[in-house]
Amino acid sequence: MIVTLIVICEVGFWVLLAAGLATRYLLKMPRTGAALLLCEPLLEVLLLVVTAMDLKNGADPSWRHGLAAVYIGFTVGHGHRTVKWLDGHAAHRFGGAPPPPKPPRYGMARARYEGAIWLGTVVAAAVASGLLLLAIWYVGSDGNTEGLRSTIFAVWRAAGIHGLIALSYAIWPKKAPEGESSKAETSKAEPSKGESPRGVSAVSARDPEHVADFLVRGPRKDEEQIR
Repeated sequence: MIVTLIVICEVGFWVLLAAGLATRYLLKMPRTGAALLLCEPLLEVLLLVVTAMDLKNGADPSWRHGLAAVYIGFTVGHGHRTVKWLDGHAAHRFGGAPPPPKPPRYGMARARYEGAIWLGTVVAAAVASGLLLLAIWYVGSDGNTEGLRSTIFAVWRAAGIHGLIALSYAIWPKKAPEGESSKAETSKAEPSKGESPRGVSAVSARDPEHVADFLVRGPRKDEEQIR
């Protein structure tokens, strides 16, 4: 029953997410769409309540209850990032918003990005562990809680592995290919459109007589002699 409910909650998560984004951008009803998105945490609450009731009715603690805690923890740690990412793309595709910025690919910026994702994993592990410890306390010493304890160990082992992967981006920063790095340097060196070669923004060309000569063709000879 618990596994079936986890599958239902996962399907419900994506259904509510799609319905919320469609209502928000396609039907132009932002408040209704936001309300649908806010209903998603209710799925985790439902799963938590059913899991507690199952334990209360005398079910032996097993990996199924541990999986429910891990699912809730993962949703808390990474659900917001997933919703925000999809909302940004939906706003660009259907709402006329600018495209969402792409995550950094190289250097320490990529390391910080990976570190932020790892912090979400730590939050997920902490939430799952807290729920599992509550379940162990609820069952008491008379019940078999070995499966729940092993799930806590597995959760933090996964968080540790993820942390090592994220740390590797800081120890060995990923370098941009030579072509991309040279292209980025060239774009920084070349003045952008509407900008003078000295890096000073040009004045609007509607009144050319108001533009100083040195901003257009360099300093005049008499100015050079004065200097």
